[in-house]
Amino acid sequence: MRPRGHEHHQLTGIGWLRAAVLGANDGIVSTASLMLGVAAAHADHANVLISGFAALVAGAMSMASGEYVSVHSQADTEAAALAQERAELDGDYAGESRELTDIYVRRGLDAPLARQVAEQLMAHDALGSHARDELGLSATNRPRPLQAALASALSFASGALVPLLVGAFAPQHHIAAVIVGASLLCLLILGGLSAQAGGANVPTGALRVAFWSALAMAVTAGAGALFGSIA
Repeated sequence: MRPRGHEHHQLTGIGWLRAAVLGANDGIVSTASLMLGVAAAHADHANVLISGFAALVAGAMSMASGEYVSVHSQADTEAAALAQERAELDGDYAGESRELTDIYVRRGLDAPLARQVAEQLMAHDALGSHARDELGLSATNRPRPLQAALASALSFASGALVPLLVGAFAPQHHIAAVIVGASLLCLLILGGLSAQAGGANVPTGALRVAFWSALAMAVTAGAGALFGSIA
């Protein structure tokens, strides 16, 4: 017999991991692709590194600002929904109680029990009950714009450091191959770890990330080579 206790599910905490992996993936792919494009255009070693550093800073700032605006907009939307719900509770408490009762009935409770649950929960925290069960909002998932912006910037920068540091120590004539090899290796690892944490197939997840990232780098390198040949 399986021992009683809290069950562990793969979905627990997977949201932050997915965001971190995506940020690091973006950092690796964006920076490596730009450095490869510049290298393919026959730029010297210093210019390739400058392009990588610029990609790190610009990408991290773009991720931070975009995440801040997005999460702040979500917070504003939730605040407006809570304000509306608070006004509805003040104007028609009984109607809101019936609405909560109907929600519990649709979830499978008998009507008398649903009514009792709604009344007790609303007596304890009316707004919180409606926020959770009617609007789907939770205090544990409350939007935090600054935290989200900082996390996005750090995850992107940590990924962007891979091709930048590798490129700094690679010889000029092998810089493209070294950047591609190191970047794809890290992307395989990140894809595998993400798949494992989510309970998915590890080789499939790793290869999927590596394939599309390699395609992105190849297209950018091709564009750089084309520009270098006509410039």
